Amino acid sequence: MGPTRLWNNTPLIHSSHLSKISGSEVYLKLENLQPSNSFKSRGIGYFIEKVKKDHGPDVHLIIASGGNAGYAAACAARTLGVKCTVYIPQGVAQTTLDLLDAQDAQVVVIGKLYLEALNAAQEAVSSDSNAVMVPAYDNPVVWEGHSSMIDEISTQLGKKPDAIFCSVGGGGMLGGVIVGCKRVGWDDVPIIALGTIGSNCFHHSILMNSHPSSQFTSELPPFVTKVHDDVHDLELAHFHAFSSRASGSLGASRPAAEVVKMALQRKGGIRCVSVQDELSMQAAVCFAEDHKMLVELACSTTLVPAYKPQLLDRLVPPKPDRTIVFIVCGGFKVSLVETHENKALVDGQVAHDSGSGWKVVLGDGHSLELDYNI
Repeated sequence: MGPTRLWNNTPLIHSSHLSKISGSEVYLKLENLQPSNSFKSRGIGYFIEKVKKDHGPDVHLIIASGGNAGYAAACAARTLGVKCTVYIPQGVAQTTLDLLDAQDAQVVVIGKLYLEALNAAQEAVSSDSNAVMVPAYDNPVVWEGHSSMIDEISTQLGKKPDAIFCSVGGGGMLGGVIVGCKRVGWDDVPIIALGTIGSNCFHHSILMNSHPSSQFTSELPPFVTKVHDDVHDLELAHFHAFSSRASGSLGASRPAAEVVKMALQRKGGIRCVSVQDELSMQAAVCFAEDHKMLVELACSTTLVPAYKPQLLDRLVPPKPDRTIVFIVCGGFKVSLVETHENKALVDGQVAHDSGSGWKVVLGDGHSLELDYNI
C-alpha cells in the first residue's frame, strides 16, 4: 500500500514443531517482524500515511496509548518526518518511554488511567489546527491497513485455511482480519479470536448479543458494566479495571462496536475464547524454546491452542491435512527477564498443584480446564 514502507510484508512460515504437537499443518504469520515489533505498524502506518497526504508535512499526530499503538505511531511518524506526541498515563515503564524517545516522539505523561490520558490528548487536538488524532484501534482506515496481512497470507499459503487464530483486545486486528478475509473470498473461514480472562471485553460483548443468558454474560466481574451502543444497537462490555497481566496490550475499556457488529454478522462467524493468564505465559515460554522468539502475553495468547490439542480440537474439528494459520501479532512488551519470571511462575504452580488445570472460557460462555502439561 505504501511506497515509504511503513510496514513490511512478513513471512508465513510452516512450523513443523507445532504441526507435530497439534496434528495439523500449522503456519505462523510473523507480524512480530514489523518495524514497531507488532501488526499495528500496518493499520496505524496506513492511517498516518493517508493523514500526511491529506494534511501535508506540518501535520501533528497525537495519540493516547501506553502500548503498541503509540509505538507504531511514533515509528511511522519518524519515518515520514512528521511530529508525533504520545499521551501516556502515569505508571508506564521506563523502557516504554525510552522506546518512544528513540523514535523522536514527544511524550506527555498525564492521568492515572488511560481515559484521562485520552481526554488530555483530545483537548490538545482541539487546540492545535495542525493536529490529527490517531486512533489506536477503532477506525475503518486502521482495519483496512491491518487487512493487508490477509492478502499476503492468501498469496503465501495458496489455499483456503481451515481456521485463522488471532488475539483480540478492542478489535482492531480482528476488524482487519474480517475485512481481509471478505476481500480474498474467505468469508466462510472460521476466525478464532483469543483474549485473556480479565481483559476480554470483546468476548463479553459478543456473548451479550448472542448468548445473553450464559453465566459468563449474566455474572459479570465487579469491574465490568454493560452499556448500550445506540449507533449499532448493541450491548457492549465496559471494563473499568483489568485483572489480567496482558491488559497492557489487550486491555481495551470497550471493543469497537462496528467490529462486534461485523463479527456477529459474518458468514463464517467469530469464535471467541478467553484463557487464564498462566496459559499465555506457558505458551510464551514454549514458543521461545521452540522458535527462538520472544513474544508478549497478548501475542502468546493466540498460540495457546497450538500447544493444547484438546482445546484446538474443540475449536477446529480434526480432519486430514487440517491447515491452520496463527497470527503472531508481536508487541514490544516482552523481555528476557519477564520470560524467565513467567517460566518460574508457571513451573511453580504446576509443581504445587499438579492435579488441577487452567481455565478456558469457550465461545458459548461455557468453561473447561486444560491440563498443565504440554
